[in-house]
Amino acid sequence: MERKSAVIEPQEGMTLKDHFLIAMPGMRDERFARSVIYLCAHNSEGAMGLIINQTQQLDFVDILVELGILERSQSIRLPARARNMAVRNGGPVDRSRGFVLHSGDYMVDSSLPVSEQVCLTATMDILRAISTGDGPRQALMALGYSGWGAGQLEAEIVENGWLACQANPDLLFDGEIDTIYDRILASIGVDLAHLSSFTGRA
Repeated sequence: MERKSAVIEPQEGMTLKDHFLIAMPGMRDERFARSVIYLCAHNSEGAMGLIINQTQQLDFVDILVELGILERSQSIRLPARARNMAVRNGGPVDRSRGFVLHSGDYMVDSSLPVSEQVCLTATMDILRAISTGDGPRQALMALGYSGWGAGQLEAEIVENGWLACQANPDLLFDGEIDTIYDRILASIGVDLAHLSSFTGRA
């Protein structure tokens, strides 16, 4: 029996929310070279997602101090997960705005479910919760986001800019950021050397 490909070919009316976008080698925009984007929203009006494999120079402690949530001297009291949390470069839009993708075991009024397992929260409540150890079991923070207007993402996929596949929460929250591009490709059985054969697919 022929193995069904994990690579998604979007159909009209299909949403790619809760999918990974993987930049193809021919990506024309250098800001997205070898990037992996988690799509938080996608409909007929456009799409929004966060790059998960690019990091900022700031770390999570820097963000907490900058927002006045704690003093630098108090950082030693943070849970290890918070102290070691890298801050991702979510994309080129609104770089001063923060977003937290997290597991569904934490919800506040402002949390937006993306899937049964992943939520998006963009308020300071979750930062305070993470800093005290009361936050979600899994989380990543990004500054800025990636956005597309109506039909723009679909056009880029047709032009062989992106591959899309169903997101895996384990890979989404994986801390090994430098290797996630290659590991996601491997997880869907795609050989980087043969990506050109997927022209027009996503």
